[in-house]
Amino acid sequence: MEVRGVRHAYGRREVLRGLELDLRPGVLAGIVGENGAGKSTLLKILSGELRPQRGTVRHEGTFGYCPQDVVINDALTVRQHLEFFRVARGLPDLGHAEEVMDVLRLSQHADERAGLLSGGTRQKLNLTLALMHNPRVLLLDEPYQGFDWDTYQRFWDLAARLRDAGRSVLVVSHLAYDAERLDELWRLQGGLLHPATAVPA
Repeated sequence: MEVRGVRHAYGRREVLRGLELDLRPGVLAGIVGENGAGKSTLLKILSGELRPQRGTVRHEGTFGYCPQDVVINDALTVRQHLEFFRVARGLPDLGHAEEVMDVLRLSQHADERAGLLSGGTRQKLNLTLALMHNPRVLLLDEPYQGFDWDTYQRFWDLAARLRDAGRSVLVVSHLAYDAERLDELWRLQGGLLHPATAVPA
């Protein structure tokens, strides 16, 4: 993903001020920033949900987006969600989704309605839906919210596996959790990205 000169303002308040970002294949990267720093605006622009007022965003291949707010239908089961997204994305089967479910231990909830799932289990479904088409670029907004310790560890193992498979993975958070797991880390401050603690790949 290549981001050049992205600017965005709400009225007179400029949130992003010519932001630049390169997210290379095979990199697990993170962006941290305080509440109100512009993280949500940046993610909406990167995912195509919002058009920047200036600047460009380019990426190669498919991308997956896991928003912080879980967007699922409480009346549908986990399996029905997967089937709906499989058809929408034109996937031949649910093979990759089932692999992700196994890693996150979501398979045992396949026939449960989303409205009856715990917050952490709903987040597992949210993440599985973002990953099920095996995207080349993955944008994750506070993806481990509500996870227990075991699932939290499994998430980072999965993220590392995606990185090792040549995927570009970007984790956005308000705190720099487990910075040592990341290859690159930036802080969003004053509408720009600043290098923070970086760990060699």
